[in-house]
Amino acid sequence: MRRTKKNFELSSKLVFSVLIIVCIGLIVVSYLFSDVFSPVKTAIGNFFVPMQKGISSIGSGISEKLKIFEDKQRLIEENEKLTQEINDLKIEKQTLISEKWELGWYRDIYENDTVYQTAEKVVAKIISRNPNGACDVFLVDKGEEDGIQVDMNVLANGGLVGIVTETGKNWSKIRTIIADDSAVSGRFQITSDTCIVKGSLERMDSGYVDVEMIGLNAEVYDNYEVVTSYISDKYLPGILIGYVSNVRTDPSELNKRASLTPIVDFEHLEAVMIIKALRERLDGIDP
Repeated sequence: MRRTKKNFELSSKLVFSVLIIVCIGLIVVSYLFSDVFSPVKTAIGNFFVPMQKGISSIGSGISEKLKIFEDKQRLIEENEKLTQEINDLKIEKQTLISEKWELGWYRDIYENDTVYQTAEKVVAKIISRNPNGACDVFLVDKGEEDGIQVDMNVLANGGLVGIVTETGKNWSKIRTIIADDSAVSGRFQITSDTCIVKGSLERMDSGYVDVEMIGLNAEVYDNYEVVTSYISDKYLPGILIGYVSNVRTDPSELNKRASLTPIVDFEHLEAVMIIKALRERLDGIDP
């Protein structure tokens, strides 16, 4: 095995040496007998020049293809970078729109704040609603850390939304006046006649809730304002609830009833204002 490898190496060196000698010899003969070998040079030139041109053209084509590929890669990278910048700008734009929208909520809430202006209040954003989409109960992003307590009144659009029924560290649950189990003691602003505003999600689908227990002799008419009464044990008095319509005698003929359109747009409610005050109660008196 070792001898074969050595012989191969010697043969390779020998062949290489012979080729060098032949090349040198050809160069010398070509130089000394240039006239004799001129036709040969011409023939060889005629053979190799087109080949060189072809090889040069192929090389140029490959070079152009490589340049196009590099340009394409560069454009792809720039496109990806621009796409990312556009996505970032879209996110920033959406954030600004959201912040502007929230500022609009807060501005509307404060501009409509005409009730208990001297009382301390806090604005809260709605963070969760019932799975069925109804706005009878929802959660807000303010809780015990913000001084919120159960039975605090909740406002929006200058009117009554509902009342706080449960609190956590940084959240509160609100039951609205349109909930089926809601009953608010109200009175007519003009006549001071009392009534009960009963919540009803089914009725609210038509834009109304019921007003019951209106005195049979009460002179109340359509578009009269209903506000919270002084006899409620939880709701602060004088908060606008809505406007009545379709005043009629109850089938029992013992009182009247009506429909009420709430002042609050519950379908599009996004933020509320909580009055940080509780209805005062007298010791020893059972509401």
